[in-house]
Amino acid sequence: MSTPHIEAKDGVIAKTVLMPGDPLRAKYIAETFLENVEKFNNVRNMFGYTGTYNGKRISVMGSGMGMASIGIYSYELYKFYDVDNIIRIGSCGAYSAELNLYDVLLVENAWSESTFADIQSGEKGIHTIYPSPVLNEKLEKIAENLNIPITIGTVHSSDVFYRENFKDFEKIHDEHGCLAVEMESFALFQNAKVTGKNAACLLTVSDSLVTHEATTAEERQFAFTKMMDIALGMAE
Repeated sequence: MSTPHIEAKDGVIAKTVLMPGDPLRAKYIAETFLENVEKFNNVRNMFGYTGTYNGKRISVMGSGMGMASIGIYSYELYKFYDVDNIIRIGSCGAYSAELNLYDVLLVENAWSESTFADIQSGEKGIHTIYPSPVLNEKLEKIAENLNIPITIGTVHSSDVFYRENFKDFEKIHDEHGCLAVEMESFALFQNAKVTGKNAACLLTVSDSLVTHEATTAEERQFAFTKMMDIALGMAE
């Protein structure tokens, strides 16, 4: 079947989907790491691919930027394509001096001011949502086996990229323990919750609001390989 945003045929998408924000990153992962690749989505240039990694099947598809976008794609994958697991692999901005560029963060929970959960399911006052413990345990084990250090902690999932008050991050860090900021995991975790599926989020630090260091757009597309190596270990 197809949806308004995904044109894949039944059975083409694997049970586990890796979901970067950038569709070009999805293309890069498919062409660089996967074998027997089949492209399953071109709609709106939100590329999706299925292939094998070490002989095991896995899919990768872009989510776009922000909760509204990943909210659409992840829900359709869970609800209409019977996907069981979605692992967001994206970038984040550090709120803490403890995080350096290229560090990998495994999200323990996502805090947000967003009304996404309220509007999506009618649950009021939901501001913290958790990933699947099973997926997080697997990702921790894969990282350990690959000797890739990871930080585990809370992320701020924001509706807004350009805040007028730049210093807001200091208050959010202090009051909610957020180590970094991104824009998608809260919606992904909510969709997993309401559909009875699994979600996790691995992030690479692309910039720091503390030190003002930043990676380039090209580096964000091609250089976050540690995070990719961990996530690809989820192929089954």
